Amino acid sequence: MSKTSWIIVGSALTLVIIGSIVSNRVKRNKELNKQQHIKELAEISVTLAKVEMRSFRTTIPFTGNLLAVNRAELKAEVTGRLTRVAVMEGDRVHKDSVLSAQDEEELLLGVQAADAQLLQTRAQAAQATSDFERAKQLLEKSSITKQAEQQAETYYTAAMAGVRAAESNLGIAKNRLHKAQIKSPFEGHVARSYVKEGEMLNPGQIAFSIVDNRTMEIEADLPSENISLVQTGLSVVFFVHGFDTSFEGRVANVAPALVQDGRTLRVRIEVPNNDGRLKSGLFAEGEIISGRALEKPALPSSVLTVAGKSADVYVAENTIARLKRITIGYDQQGWRPIEKNGLAPGDFVVAQGRDLVSEGMRIRVVEIQGGGQSETAKNEAPKAENSRADAALEPATQQVN
Repeated sequence: MSKTSWIIVGSALTLVIIGSIVSNRVKRNKELNKQQHIKELAEISVTLAKVEMRSFRTTIPFTGNLLAVNRAELKAEVTGRLTRVAVMEGDRVHKDSVLSAQDEEELLLGVQAADAQLLQTRAQAAQATSDFERAKQLLEKSSITKQAEQQAETYYTAAMAGVRAAESNLGIAKNRLHKAQIKSPFEGHVARSYVKEGEMLNPGQIAFSIVDNRTMEIEADLPSENISLVQTGLSVVFFVHGFDTSFEGRVANVAPALVQDGRTLRVRIEVPNNDGRLKSGLFAEGEIISGRALEKPALPSSVLTVAGKSADVYVAENTIARLKRITIGYDQQGWRPIEKNGLAPGDFVVAQGRDLVSEGMRIRVVEIQGGGQSETAKNEAPKAENSRADAALEPATQQVN
């Protein structure tokens, strides 16, 4: 085949390939234009909420760790080998529940021996008392000598001293047993167990950590410039990592003086935790709500899907929904202030139907919260109809490069 023939064949193949590419691209353009056209014609009925200026009390940010108000590290008081460990980490315990015991059998035998000795000395004392009373009667009748009566009195005194000594020995034995038993000082849970059965404990050695999480507290250090705003009884709202909901508390105590650096004021925040969801050691971040008020743009809490301090909202721009992420403050009387990346008063965001819309989707306003269909809603409906009709008449011309 000649060179000219090869050129003709190659050119034909090239034209076929180019034609195929162009054809595929045209088909793709048509499909994308069709999808875009459908999207533009799609319309979701929604209600809107208006951004309004609202009065909010000034807030003071804080961070701190949650701790149980009732918490204790229990230590051994005597030297001895652990013969019984009755609890494990996480176990619920009642007040005076025995958590562990050292040399328990030996100490119990000591208590029993001391108790038996006390019974013996009391019996001897009873006999000595009887002999002494009889000796006094016989002395009055001159039936015995004074010396015999004094001897009976001596036996009586010694017997009574023996009773007191036996009572003391029994008390010491019981005290040793008591100290060898580590008991919970209050109702709560075993947060940590540091010991195992068979170990030798020494006085002062930590054995258990007990917490009662029903009431928690946060110790927070605030900048000293907030000293005039903080007082006991103020409401507190905070978040904890791992929870989508906020928690509430109150300022229970304000330190009478600044800490040593002179720049921070320590406050103690009390947090009820009856359901036990919060745990000791969790990190908390929140705000103390003071009595001073400021005007801020805000939205009703009911129209926001909150994640921490952020919320994604769809702003209504004519008939189009535009996604925007905003930073919000804590709920005050059903409203949340818009702090950053904010919206202006008078802006409208999608309320009901926000789970159905997406960025760039057409919306049809049926109601603005706070009343029935307003003039704005009435005007938006014909605009949407006209826009949809225009879109149907004009062919889409989107190109794919």
